[in-house]
Amino acid sequence: MESRFFEEVEKIDKVIEALHSIHKVLQEKPLIFTFRSLEEGGEKQVSETIYLQLNEAVINTGLVDFIDVELFKEESLIESLVQRAHKNNVFVIISNHDFEKTPAKDDMISRLIKAQELGADIPKIAVMPNTVADVIKLLDATNTMKEKFEDRPIITMSMGGKGVISRIAGEVFGSALTFGAAEKASAPGQMAVTELRQMMKLLHKNL
Repeated sequence: MESRFFEEVEKIDKVIEALHSIHKVLQEKPLIFTFRSLEEGGEKQVSETIYLQLNEAVINTGLVDFIDVELFKEESLIESLVQRAHKNNVFVIISNHDFEKTPAKDDMISRLIKAQELGADIPKIAVMPNTVADVIKLLDATNTMKEKFEDRPIITMSMGGKGVISRIAGEVFGSALTFGAAEKASAPGQMAVTELRQMMKLLHKNL
């Protein structure tokens, strides 16, 4: 079965080669580089050293507009990548993903604030709802963050089928960006980009 994930991620020269190919296709469209670790929903685990070297090499290419760094990595690693990225005019998303549950509202807000303090240009959190109330909790946390603590754009979402509404209407509560799938979803509840565009147009028409 053909994999839809890049399997040579530890071969940095291969990653850079792939980036050049992607950049040629996207041209002026913004590009986010993400290596998602196994514990945060990715397909492969690598050492902290490889994680750092990979992101540093990608930043140095000048081919990406954003890197995504995981909030629960070592603070020294995060700070190093933030500094290098900003020196190279690359923006940083600092993200956290919980594929098991939706944490308490205050916990989600604390994680977003922590990402701000670590220098994220865009803090991000994605959580898994087990009930509809969990989706409401995520949206409430987003709104509270926007009104009381946010000093930059944030991204929040509730995953899975129950959380689809947060992907469509998250901006009403304060989330700055949503994700659609070009072919196959990379996270539970992710909509096809064509369907998402239609829903967003309808939402914006009535806001």
